[in-house]
Amino acid sequence: MLLTQRGADRTKRRELELNRAIQEAREERELRRTSYTQLHRDARQFATALSRHLYVLRDRAVADEDVRALEEAKEAQRNGWSEAIMIAPGTVLDAASQVNAELTRVYGQVKRQEQGDPRQGESLRTAAEAQQALWPLIHAMGDAMRSDLGVPGELRTTLTAGESGRVGVPGDMPAVSRVSDGPEASGAAP
Repeated sequence: MLLTQRGADRTKRRELELNRAIQEAREERELRRTSYTQLHRDARQFATALSRHLYVLRDRAVADEDVRALEEAKEAQRNGWSEAIMIAPGTVLDAASQVNAELTRVYGQVKRQEQGDPRQGESLRTAAEAQQALWPLIHAMGDAMRSDLGVPGELRTTLTAGESGRVGVPGDMPAVSRVSDGPEASGAAP
């Protein structure tokens, strides 16, 4: 009888441990899903805020609310990135790291345009092209996240690098910085 009781206790302990492990796995997956959703959304919103800021730079003087909107999008993305690096596995972290690095690089280029201090070769057009090149990276990050969560299929909206230049801002950005007073300052493509 004592052996039977010990066996029953062991079986019950194993069941409790298994149930606890299953619950922890569910909670971990839900935490990753929530973090991935936030990071993906915030990366997309930051990329969009960069695009909007480029339009502002092209069309009018930058106002405080324009700067605030860009900074808020940057801050949200940075917060999501900080959380994701603590929980994301390597494949997701690799893709998210690439997105974070490129968002930061494009942000720097946009801010230099805003401050009237671009590096050699930088213009509103090159900043817009760099901003558009973010989208395939963001979609690849989303694909890595979906794969990690076991969601079948890839994001159908993924663009190749060649396709990204045909979407959005670059087509109507001036070929040179707006401070130029040469013949290309009219916005006509070279």
